[in-house]
This record gives sequence, structure tokens and C-alpha cells, in this order.
Amino acid sequence: MLYILQTALELGFLYAPIAMALFLSYRVLDIADLTTDGCFVLGAAVSVTMTASGHPFLAVPAAMVSGMAAGFVTAFLQTRLGIPSILAGIVTNMGLYTVNLMAMGWSANVSLLKTETLFTLFQKTGIGGPWYEALLTGLFTVLAGILLVLFLQTRLGLSIRATGDNMDMVRASSINPAFTITVGLCISNALTALSGAMVGQYQNTADINAGTGIVVVGLACLIIGETVLGRRTLIKGALAAVVGSIIYRVIYAIVLYTKIMPVQGLKLVTAIVVALAIAFPAIKDWAAFQKRKMAAAQKGGN
Repeated sequence: MLYILQTALELGFLYAPIAMALFLSYRVLDIADLTTDGCFVLGAAVSVTMTASGHPFLAVPAAMVSGMAAGFVTAFLQTRLGIPSILAGIVTNMGLYTVNLMAMGWSANVSLLKTETLFTLFQKTGIGGPWYEALLTGLFTVLAGILLVLFLQTRLGLSIRATGDNMDMVRASSINPAFTITVGLCISNALTALSGAMVGQYQNTADINAGTGIVVVGLACLIIGETVLGRRTLIKGALAAVVGSIIYRVIYAIVLYTKIMPVQGLKLVTAIVVALAIAFPAIKDWAAFQKRKMAAAQKGGN
């Protein structure tokens, strides 16, 4: 059971930056950015390719820069060419499929057999013992969360938050919403690429189809965390992304361990968990309404 908890913790930290990215794009900017699936694979492709070339440390920032480039393209399509945000993300995501293949040398997958990664190098230090992977992924995720919160408290960060709240007010305040949206989407996709880069080195492989459904899973993690912690402040929003990601992975691991569902049916379990997570606020409101309705009926009967 301890091994399951350890694995869930590692995967939770690895995928938490995606939930943070969606917190920034979906919650703060109020933009449905569907670049996430392709950007995740882009981060993994760049990271694994550079690690295979002997640069595991440079692989992570390089992956984040590539993610920023993908976010810039989506923002450009949306702000300069007038393409709706959802369609802009879909168009970029389609283009990234070819870009990802190019990054992996026109191969559908790239592996890191007998290649030093950040995890193997960190293991050699002896820090963390058997929990070294959870410690390393946790350090990356916590640092990313702290930097995100600090950035959103700066003047530019406040402008990005204001853009999501009221774009007309921002425009009237002589702030260019196209610029704030571009910066926000660049940072959001950099976080997604960070997750892909770490997952690629963690799993020692990058696959062209690894990002399928990632945006839905990330959104589910964010909503699960917000249900547990709320989302009234920036700090709670960032924490919700991490906590929700860990909870989601724990649920996933329990299903695997208890064998409630065969391995072939895990996609169905994922779909159910995601659907329940997204629908939970509505279910909660419905249950509260029914409770008030029953209380009013009992009061009227008395």
C-alpha cells in the first residue's frame, strides 16, 4: 500500500503543473485553451530528445521555451487573427502533432535506455532514499507553484487577472489585452511543457499519443482540488492544482490495486472520475437545494 501511495504522490506532482496551467488559462484568464494535449507531448519530446543527446538539465528549460512558443501561436491566432479561443487551441494542437514528430526525429516514440536523466543523477546523491523521485518532482512542482503565485501578484500579473475578470475595463485602462492574453497563455503552456518534460524523463520515453485527454484530466484535478480547498485566493488555487492532482492519482492507484476494474477498463474509470469531478459542483448545489426543499416541506407540514 505504501508503494501505491508513493507512486500516486510522484505522478500527482508530475502532472500538477498541468492543473496549474489550466488554473491560469481557464480560471484566471477565462480562456478554454486546448493546446494542452499537444504541448504536453511537445515538452516530453524536447526533453527526451535533449536528454538522449546528453543534456538532461538543459532539457527542462528548453521544453518550457518550446511550450511558450506553442502558447504564443495560440494567442496570436486568437488575438491577432480573430480566431475563437477554442478553435485557436485546436488548430495549434493539430500543428503540434507534426512538430512533435519532428522533435522526435520523425519517430512515434523515443526511449532513454541507459541514459542519464535528472532522476538517475538525483538518485546518485542519496538524498531522499527510496522517495527520491517524489522529492525531486515535489521540488519542481512546489517551485513552479510559488513562482506562479508570485508572478500573479506583480503588476503584469494583476493585469492578466484583470483581463480575465473584465476585458473591457482593462482596455479602458490603457492596457493591451492582446499582450496580457499572450503572456498568460505563454506561461500556461510553459507549465504544461514542464510537466511533459518531467514525465518524459521519469518514464524514460516520449510517445506521440501521450497527451491524449490530458486537458480533461488536468481540469478534473483542478476541480477536485478546488472542491476540497476552495478557490478564493491565488494560493488556494495553486494548492488546489497540486492537491487535486494527488487525489486523482490516489483514486486511480486504488482502482488498479483493488482490481475493481480490469486494466483494459481503466479508460472508463478515468472518464467516470473526470465526469464526477467536473459535475461535482452542480451535484453539490442540487443536493443542497433538495435538502432545503425537504426542510421547507417538513416545516409546512408541521
